[in-house]
Amino acid sequence: MVLESMGEALRTTLKKIANAPFIDANAIKELTRDIQRALLQADVNVKLVLNLTKKIEQRALSERPPAGMDSRVHLVNIVNDELTKLLGALREVPLKKQTIMMVGLYGQGKTTTCGKLARYFQKKGLRPAFIACDVHRPAAYDQLKQIADANRVPVFGMPYETDPVKIVKMGLAEHKNADVIIVDTSGRHKLEPELIEEMKRIFDEVKPDEKFLVLDATVGQQAGPQAKAFHDVVGITGVILTKLDGTARGGGALSAVAETGAPIVFIGIGEKSDDMEKFDPARFVSRLLGMGDLQSLLEKAQEVAGEDAEKTAKKMMSGKFTLNDMYEQMEMLSGMGPLKKIAEMLPFGMSGKLKEDDMEATQARLKKFRIIMDSMTEFELGNPSEIKASRVQRIALGSGTEAKDVKELLKFYNMSKRMMKGFGGRRMQKQLMKQLQFGGKGA
Repeated sequence: MVLESMGEALRTTLKKIANAPFIDANAIKELTRDIQRALLQADVNVKLVLNLTKKIEQRALSERPPAGMDSRVHLVNIVNDELTKLLGALREVPLKKQTIMMVGLYGQGKTTTCGKLARYFQKKGLRPAFIACDVHRPAAYDQLKQIADANRVPVFGMPYETDPVKIVKMGLAEHKNADVIIVDTSGRHKLEPELIEEMKRIFDEVKPDEKFLVLDATVGQQAGPQAKAFHDVVGITGVILTKLDGTARGGGALSAVAETGAPIVFIGIGEKSDDMEKFDPARFVSRLLGMGDLQSLLEKAQEVAGEDAEKTAKKMMSGKFTLNDMYEQMEMLSGMGPLKKIAEMLPFGMSGKLKEDDMEATQARLKKFRIIMDSMTEFELGNPSEIKASRVQRIALGSGTEAKDVKELLKFYNMSKRMMKGFGGRRMQKQLMKQLQFGGKGA
């Protein structure tokens, strides 16, 4: 998970509150100290941390819980609200015909991010195209061409041309039928006058709808000054933070950029083309605290399964589904990426139920389940309760497995049905408190 150590520390802190017999001033002070420790270890600025925890403490001591809400849940909500405010406002990138100018220093992952951005728009049904305007870095065009070929995105470049304005002018004409034109520009080791002048010349020619600054999250709090410097020069419309999955300094980068007022629009969470997601502060904090992100789960399912995805995901959450439905969901889940990333979107810390070492074994188990279901009849898939001993033996023989494997599938089905049904309705608050109290035991 992105910022896993900070998220674990915060979840542990909230579990302390859930287990507290009552909430008093001492419990609140202990909570704020634990939050301070977690955020400082994630490289968040000391001043920001102190301001944040002061607000949490003031609200916790002065606000009364809404009618019908447990005081402990109210305290969790306060923490969630203030952390969300710390990370800035949501800024949506419109899905329309547009031109995007990518800027940033050397080594920030700008060209790789071009590929991720193109993949994002492809999944939304738009046709992206690249213009390679980095005329200084050796093999910059070759790198972008390789990324373009891997993602089936057209690219225009002139490897031996030294004038980026000439390249971009011809590239715009070449890609006039594309929906989203992504312009990859040159970088420098620092924001030098030559880079500023080059960015302005390209901007005047392109007149881009968006100017995205790419920043490496490993720089921590220094991401803030860099974002401000670029923002002052070219008026960036969005920041994309890369390598957020592999650094303990990600909290510093996130909070520092947000403090500049430059909106964070995407975050990089891995090296593959699909490893970038839209940054929504509320959803991000919800997942960080182990409360899940069902809306992102539905959106990811929509990308994989099309128009029926929302109906399928809602079936999964309601618990009203057959083996036929479960088979479809397993097929959908296999196309949504690693199991760990999907589990992070589910509420109540489900990601913590599966250890890192168990993920591959779990996915292999799900694959075996699909093979077993391939040996079932339509009647059996639609009526799991009718699968008795004789049917179990026939299914095992047909799938090349053992009877115990078929029984394990049926047990998994019944358990999943009960568990998913428990995620919905009025029981949500009760389930949250139960997970905070007991979720860490035996995990």
